[in-house]
Amino acid sequence: MPRAFVVVLDSVGCGGAPDADAFFNGEVPDTGANTLAHIAQGCAAGDAEEGRSGPLRMPHLDGLGLGAAVRLASGDATPGLAAVPEGLWGAATEISKGKDTPSGHWELAGVPVPWDWHYFPKTDPAFPGDLVAEVCTRAGTAGILGNCHASGTLIIDDLGDEHVRTGWPICYTSVDSVFQIAAHEEAFGLKRLHNLCRALAPTLHGMKVGRVIARPFVGSSGNYTRTPNRKDFAIDPPAPTLCDWVQAAGGKVHAVGKIGDIFSMQGIDDVVKGPDRELMEHLVGLTGTAEQGSLTFANFVEFDSVYGHRRDVSGYARALEWFDGEMPRLTAGLGPGDLMLFTADHGNDPTWVGSDHTRERVPVVVHGAGAGELGLIAFTDVARLVAKHLGVSPPAG
Repeated sequence: MPRAFVVVLDSVGCGGAPDADAFFNGEVPDTGANTLAHIAQGCAAGDAEEGRSGPLRMPHLDGLGLGAAVRLASGDATPGLAAVPEGLWGAATEISKGKDTPSGHWELAGVPVPWDWHYFPKTDPAFPGDLVAEVCTRAGTAGILGNCHASGTLIIDDLGDEHVRTGWPICYTSVDSVFQIAAHEEAFGLKRLHNLCRALAPTLHGMKVGRVIARPFVGSSGNYTRTPNRKDFAIDPPAPTLCDWVQAAGGKVHAVGKIGDIFSMQGIDDVVKGPDRELMEHLVGLTGTAEQGSLTFANFVEFDSVYGHRRDVSGYARALEWFDGEMPRLTAGLGPGDLMLFTADHGNDPTWVGSDHTRERVPVVVHGAGAGELGLIAFTDVARLVAKHLGVSPPAG
């Protein structure tokens, strides 16, 4: 039986979204944003020389059709990405009314989001009084810190000392539909933080806030750092996804990275987490151990979290080149009939204004499915392509 591997390079968009003018970074619409093309152009212009040099080099993914997918999606130039495709390639367009992680992943797995997400206003305070009161009650504190839009790394620098002194949780949000709580793993307690976020999740999900995120950190004054013990409590997908389809057909579903959190573990058999370099080792291992008929669903988040939001063109380019350099290890473990599909969930153009995601189409390039052009497809077509390969079907109706 064949196996399938779906690998999401988080935020590696390719421009051209037809509704980009309806999505904004601050007051600027996302019209013209193009993560891959603008990184390639920046590299070619000598604007991405920190830790690397010269044109963007991604010969393996480009050989499958990455550059061709960008040009199809947007018409933008892709210096350094000019290979004649030898894989199956195209670009996908999202219909969900969001440029966030759950919307993108759920739709790639066959289920568009049928509602509008709730976003907290960029005001001070950002959260309604009844929500703050519930946080205090469940945390057993007299108040909260933050109550604003903020960078997760900066806010612990600013409020870490006060948090350790008072024991009050640091609550903040972003332009995404999220409610985040940062707390010190030792002074506040990791289990306590996770339990607090778990208890608050039903209220936030009822408001159509996509995720409640626990953001633990350690260290002391002037030297606070976030730990890998982040935990997302995501709203449940509104219908069975590709993961459920595979399980219903008797196949195993392995999650790599934050996939388990995104899907609230629905349709997931097991999950591994860690920084991207560790996730790569897990994914390489699964190419050798994943069962026949299984789906492995992976997310590599650092393109987005470390480089996109921080508008770091050089760092984003380094990460792309690192990932491409690992491609031979990934494909070496595949057997005849196995499929490995590479895509993204949204954009995060590091050359763009602001620090939000950008509304873009995403590339779809496939190893193990022959050569050819998919054209401009829907996000949901990714699920259909994988399901057809595995011989599974979505539920009737």
